[in-house]
Amino acid sequence: MSGITVFRAKKILTMNPRAPVASHVAVRDGIILGAGALEDLSGWGAYDLDEGFADKVLMPGMIEGHSHSMEGSVWQDHYVGYYARRGPDGVERPALRSIEEVVAYLQRAEAEMGDSEAAIIAWGFDPIYFTGPRMTAADLDKVSTSRPVVVVHASFHIINVNSVVLSRANIDADTDVMGIMKGGDGAPNGELQGMPARFLALGAIGRDHFEEMGKKESLWRFARSAQLAGVTTATDLANALPEKTLANLKEVTGDPGYPLRIVPAFLGLSCPAAEGVAKMRDLSAQSTDKLRLGLVKLVADGSIQGFTARLKEPGYFNGSPNGLWYIDPGQIAGTLSAYHEAGFQVHIHTNGDQATETVLDAIEEVLTRTPNPDARFTLQHCQMAHEAHFARMARLGVCANLFANHLYYWGDQHYEQTMGPERAERMNAANTAARHGVPYAIHSDAPITPLAPLFTAWCAVNRKTVSGRVLGAAERISVEDALRAVTLGAAYTLKLDSELGSIETGKRADFTVLGEDPLAAGAEGLKDVPVWGTVLGGRAFPCADIPKE
Repeated sequence: MSGITVFRAKKILTMNPRAPVASHVAVRDGIILGAGALEDLSGWGAYDLDEGFADKVLMPGMIEGHSHSMEGSVWQDHYVGYYARRGPDGVERPALRSIEEVVAYLQRAEAEMGDSEAAIIAWGFDPIYFTGPRMTAADLDKVSTSRPVVVVHASFHIINVNSVVLSRANIDADTDVMGIMKGGDGAPNGELQGMPARFLALGAIGRDHFEEMGKKESLWRFARSAQLAGVTTATDLANALPEKTLANLKEVTGDPGYPLRIVPAFLGLSCPAAEGVAKMRDLSAQSTDKLRLGLVKLVADGSIQGFTARLKEPGYFNGSPNGLWYIDPGQIAGTLSAYHEAGFQVHIHTNGDQATETVLDAIEEVLTRTPNPDARFTLQHCQMAHEAHFARMARLGVCANLFANHLYYWGDQHYEQTMGPERAERMNAANTAARHGVPYAIHSDAPITPLAPLFTAWCAVNRKTVSGRVLGAAERISVEDALRAVTLGAAYTLKLDSELGSIETGKRADFTVLGEDPLAAGAEGLKDVPVWGTVLGGRAFPCADIPKE
């Protein structure tokens, strides 16, 4: 054996502007030696020719720049979403199209549990799709009045619970916690919005989402979801990273058979900033090639479809009250500064335009005091940013990671309920970002929406809603630019562009293996390009090998 493997493919899309297409790529010790014609690579020495991809198309391993390892843990629970959804085993779960269907499904699940006292946890629900009253504790009491029942919304910013959970959490009319929604009688109605209220309820029944997502079986499911989608690197973009989770992350990513690089982001609001900085110093020293530690995540506001995002005037189109601050606006600059001055990159969740503007104010204050031309602060979601915001981002060197999938899954609701026609047309404005020279990526926020970068790219290219409405034709981008956004664009926002995102000399041998050329598939066919599997560090991982659960 020579130690060098040359892979031949039907076509290789390199994302290298100097040589955008190749037929062969040479790999040694997990690193790319070069890409081009076979004769171009022969100078590296003797090689073994691998023709297993001769009828396939290779592109750089796709990078999911905003996802969560919860994509693995949620599948131990019941999916009750409005759209059918494929699990990490490749099996599709059905859609539930009314509150009544959700309740009936959970009643069947409860009946199958027998004498067990375990809680029923479901996820993926979103009341914005339904007419009439929102789900209440009374609805979930129809499932059980003896065991806890929790339904997590698709945004993961809101949950619904039954009376058992309210009782165990001691939530009543006098409970003074932000986000406890109440009925006309002043009593809690079972809907809990925002982190404090959610954590109060989940803690009372012994359920910790962060603990669940850090289990080894959850991390394996996360990797399988990624592999099915052609993803070789994914973020876990909000994790308190307790010792057990960190140990599990090290163990699974240290397994040569684990098919994913993970970039966890420490949840900066999980502890005081000084404590967080100390923890980050310890964490960043433990990075490996498949586990990259050193990123910090802050959350400024909630979700648009949950009406918890913070908006500038005139607010929500349907008159709903303004959303929630997840961090006191007056504390944003100080928290950013603490991590920035310690040398850590910070990504910040901003959904509403008020949140984006407030965070940009804080970033400008921090950079004025402590300049860094390569800080790469990244606004995650950044859905309602407008022209002036993108101009300011360009001036400050701020990146944006746009939630393109929202255009499909909630575009009609944004047009009709949350934003109204004019603002909905500018949501996730990738073309405006490009015009201003703002480095950008696009993402799924899995498990909020399915982890599927080719579908995310399709959303950014076509900007079609479920109903077929084109939502902001002027913000559409080309297929080439969308593919760049899920490879080199995402790598740039993570400061990994020197080693990932393109197929060229010196970078890691991570490839997405496709059954068709995504450029030939065009704008409409992009989402339907079949994924054969991935290559990570030169090792192939076929989707066909993923076990069914």
